[in-house]
Amino acid sequence: MIKKSDRRKILKHKHKSVRKRIQGTAERPRMAVFRSLNHIYAQVINDDLGITLAAASSLDAEFKAAELSGGNVEGAKKVGELIAKKVLDKGITKVVYDRGGSLYHGRVAALAEAAREAGLDF
Repeated sequence: MIKKSDRRKILKHKHKSVRKRIQGTAERPRMAVFRSLNHIYAQVINDDLGITLAAASSLDAEFKAAELSGGNVEGAKKVGELIAKKVLDKGITKVVYDRGGSLYHGRVAALAEAAREAGLDF
């Protein structure tokens, strides 16, 4: 049986290997996704300057008004739409997707597909 601390170490190791190949720039910032048990978070980061350009999560007021849960696919889709809207308002259309060590499956994939449908290119 794998302990919780071991799973966290595995996830961090996977995220490090993903980050070796992915870096956000001013022209194409990195959209990082973090998935917890009950919530999902996304932020768009310019790694050259080390700043977050936009962020959305299942804890935002706009999300809570929709009365969804961040722990399911429908909630992840809503967060994807929210982050795409915020980024497009800032004039950014292209991003690099960082799945954060998680598998591209379920909520992580749903967030990405919703952001693509809302107009982001990655």
